[in-house]
Amino acid sequence: MTATPQFSEGPLPLFDDDEVQIVPALPSGKRPSYISDHRKRLRARFLSGGAQALPDYEILELVLFRAIPRQDVKPLAHKLLETFGDFNRVLAAPTERLARVKGVGEAVICELKIVEAAAQRLARSRVMQRHVVSSWDALLDYCHTTMAHRDTEQFRVLYLDRKNVLIADEEQARGTVDHVPVYPREVVKRALELNASALILVHNHPSGDPTPSPEDIAMTGQVEAAAQALGLTLHDHLIIGKSAELSFRAEGLL
Repeated sequence: MTATPQFSEGPLPLFDDDEVQIVPALPSGKRPSYISDHRKRLRARFLSGGAQALPDYEILELVLFRAIPRQDVKPLAHKLLETFGDFNRVLAAPTERLARVKGVGEAVICELKIVEAAAQRLARSRVMQRHVVSSWDALLDYCHTTMAHRDTEQFRVLYLDRKNVLIADEEQARGTVDHVPVYPREVVKRALELNASALILVHNHPSGDPTPSPEDIAMTGQVEAAAQALGLTLHDHLIIGKSAELSFRAEGLL
């Protein structure tokens, strides 16, 4: 007898009935109450108590419901958390690594990446075209949402106008787990193209420790020198760790 796969994916509907009719992957006979009622109960708990009422694996189940209709997704939710560590790292995991997890297909990856993109876009909307000083906490939240759970280094530059309003947020480079190439000339050249007056450098440390390396300090000095030569101001360099960040300005490194 051919074994039945534990997970399968179906086409996603567009309207109210969000669980399409598919042939059950369970053995014939009465469907367990867990399968028939669990989703309704979990949604009700989420709507009444909010996200804080649910552990990570149940929030992840809610996301997976859309990708895997009418089947038990709890084992897959646990498997994803065991593989990547926590809910945020599941969302931020590269597509190719997600695809290697048994039970994860295109529909699951799509749902996870939609949630990740929505979180990043919401956080970004709270800082773009706003004065950086008055929205500093929102800026840090955005940087953590975008970068804290990546497994490789990413280097971003935030460009500001004369009033210190954030006018552009651009990724300049991606690297490995402990290195990202940065070209100071390109950073300041882009500032001139945007008619920016100031900039903030941001990069993450996948290790979770935001302590700057000697290379981080040297690179920051090079960008600062290039910026000063063109009349631009380097306000800060932020290093984003898993649960904390380091400010070069606050640490006296700028």
